[in-house]
Amino acid sequence: MATTAPIKVDAATDELVSHAAHFLSRSKKDIVDAAVREYVDAHRDEINTGIKAALGRLNGSDAAAVSLLTGFSASEIDDLGGLPK
Repeated sequence: MATTAPIKVDAATDELVSHAAHFLSRSKKDIVDAAVREYVDAHRDEINTGIKAALGRLNGSDAAAVSLLTGFSASEIDDLGGLPK
Protein backbone atom coordinates (compact mmCIF):
# COMPACT_ATOMS: atom_id res chain seq x y z
CA MET A 1 0.00 0.00 0.00
CA ALA A 2 1.45 3.35 -1.04
CA THR A 3 1.61 6.15 1.47
CA THR A 4 1.28 9.82 0.70
CA ALA A 5 3.13 12.74 2.20
CA PRO A 6 2.18 16.38 1.78
CA ILE A 7 4.58 18.73 0.05
CA LYS A 8 4.52 22.50 0.12
CA VAL A 9 5.11 24.68 -2.91
CA ASP A 10 4.75 28.39 -3.41
CA ALA A 11 1.55 29.84 -4.83
CA ALA A 12 3.00 30.32 -8.33
CA THR A 13 4.08 26.68 -8.55
CA ASP A 14 0.72 25.50 -7.24
CA GLU A 15 -0.99 27.58 -9.93
CA LEU A 16 1.21 26.01 -12.63
CA VAL A 17 0.42 22.53 -11.34
CA SER A 18 -3.28 23.34 -11.18
CA HIS A 19 -3.36 24.65 -14.75
CA ALA A 20 -1.39 21.69 -16.07
CA ALA A 21 -3.67 19.25 -14.26
CA HIS A 22 -6.79 20.95 -15.58
CA PHE A 23 -5.70 21.17 -19.21
CA LEU A 24 -4.22 17.67 -19.25
CA SER A 25 -7.27 16.20 -17.45
CA ARG A 26 -5.06 14.75 -14.74
CA SER A 27 -4.87 15.18 -11.00
CA LYS A 28 -2.40 17.56 -9.42
CA LYS A 29 -0.86 14.52 -7.74
CA ASP A 30 -0.26 12.90 -11.15
CA ILE A 31 1.36 16.07 -12.51
CA VAL A 32 3.72 16.42 -9.53
CA ASP A 33 4.55 12.70 -9.61
CA ALA A 34 5.42 12.81 -13.32
CA ALA A 35 7.41 16.04 -12.94
CA VAL A 36 9.51 14.72 -10.05
CA ARG A 37 10.21 11.43 -11.83
CA GLU A 38 11.27 13.26 -15.00
CA TYR A 39 13.47 15.63 -12.98
CA VAL A 40 15.18 12.77 -11.15
CA ASP A 41 15.69 10.86 -14.40
CA ALA A 42 17.21 13.96 -16.02
CA HIS A 43 19.57 14.53 -13.07
CA ARG A 44 20.34 10.91 -12.18
CA ASP A 45 24.06 11.23 -12.92
CA GLU A 46 24.38 14.28 -10.64
CA ILE A 47 22.43 12.53 -7.88
CA ASN A 48 24.58 9.40 -8.15
CA THR A 49 27.75 11.51 -8.05
CA GLY A 50 26.53 13.17 -4.86
CA ILE A 51 25.67 9.82 -3.30
CA LYS A 52 29.08 8.37 -4.15
CA ALA A 53 30.84 11.45 -2.76
CA ALA A 54 28.85 11.22 0.48
CA LEU A 55 29.54 7.51 0.87
CA GLY A 56 33.23 8.14 0.21
CA ARG A 57 33.34 10.48 3.21
CA LEU A 58 31.79 7.90 5.54
CA ASN A 59 34.04 5.42 7.28
CA GLY A 60 31.51 3.91 9.66
CA SER A 61 32.37 6.19 12.56
CA ASP A 62 30.00 8.51 14.36
CA ALA A 63 32.42 11.37 13.71
CA ALA A 64 32.26 10.81 9.95
CA ALA A 65 28.45 10.71 10.02
CA VAL A 66 28.22 13.90 12.10
CA SER A 67 30.74 15.61 9.84
CA LEU A 68 28.81 14.65 6.72
CA LEU A 69 25.48 15.79 8.17
CA THR A 70 26.72 19.06 9.63
CA GLY A 71 29.51 20.01 7.25
CA PHE A 72 31.86 20.48 10.21
CA SER A 73 35.39 19.12 10.06
CA ALA A 74 36.64 16.70 12.71
CA SER A 75 38.57 19.52 14.40
CA GLU A 76 35.46 21.75 14.43
CA ILE A 77 33.48 18.93 16.05
CA ASP A 78 36.24 18.54 18.65
CA ASP A 79 36.20 22.31 19.28
CA LEU A 80 32.48 22.05 20.01
CA GLY A 81 33.04 19.33 22.62
CA GLY A 82 33.56 16.30 20.44
CA LEU A 83 31.58 13.11 20.49
CA PRO A 84 31.16 10.59 23.31
CA LYS A 85 33.76 7.85 23.17
